[in-house]
Amino acid sequence: MFEKIKSSFNKLTTKELTDKNMDEAFWDLQLSLLQSDVALEVAEAITEKVKEKLKGKRVGRFTDLKTLLEEALRESIKEILTPKSSIEILALAEENKGKKEPLVIVFLGVNGTGKTTTIAKIGRMLKKKGYNVVFAASDTFRAGSIEQLEEHGRRTGIRVIRHDYGGDSAAVAYDAIQHAMAKGVDVVLIDTAGRMQTDKNLLEEVNKIVRVSNPKLTIFVGDALAGNDAVEQAKKFNEAVGFDAVILAKVDADSKGGAALSITFATEKPIIAVGTGQKYDDLASFSPEWFLSKILD
Repeated sequence: MFEKIKSSFNKLTTKELTDKNMDEAFWDLQLSLLQSDVALEVAEAITEKVKEKLKGKRVGRFTDLKTLLEEALRESIKEILTPKSSIEILALAEENKGKKEPLVIVFLGVNGTGKTTTIAKIGRMLKKKGYNVVFAASDTFRAGSIEQLEEHGRRTGIRVIRHDYGGDSAAVAYDAIQHAMAKGVDVVLIDTAGRMQTDKNLLEEVNKIVRVSNPKLTIFVGDALAGNDAVEQAKKFNEAVGFDAVILAKVDADSKGGAALSITFATEKPIIAVGTGQKYDDLASFSPEWFLSKILD
């Protein structure tokens, strides 16, 4: 991303960076961010942050302008991506272990984002760390959804609690939690139907699942390849249901990186993990430093 704007900054020839001589350079920066799937409001915010950090700085004849500007850009992006508080699934599982009720996590998102596969990855991660896990097949709407989760359960060795299609999705979540309490299961991971963010009836069904299950953590699963669509989805889900954190799937196929930055800015929710492939172990923790190295190095 940074290479796209490097040439525009080299146009600056005066020894002091002012609003006037930065206008053209920062327009190119904003355009580059937009081309990298960064939402307009986010691109504007980053541009202003960088401008404030550079305003009034002296640029000598031998000043490495690229380094100066890259540092300001890195700092600005890092400020947006650094969460106010951290959320660690493994830490929550450890904290909850031994309690009478399981750790309950609900997953939200639209069809095709990789939500169900992400649930399987989380289940696999928890099981490898020694936690007992059960899946709740609360997507009782989409054809094949229950079988998909059951196949993941078979491959990972995790039991799936299910009802028939067309049934009460909240009842599935409730039964999974009751099963976990009876069997001493540590964690319940609840799948939900992939709803379009504009479907009010289906979003209300998600709200019902959340009310019944009272999750410790609600996670929005976004598609890194969806660009600004992922941002709009996250905003609508956050307004209609609310969530605590984000997992971004398909990051391995995304060369732009704008969705991660935009979702964090728009929702003020931390990205806690990213999907880096199709295998169950292809799940990595998210950090601002990792993201910066991906888009700027």
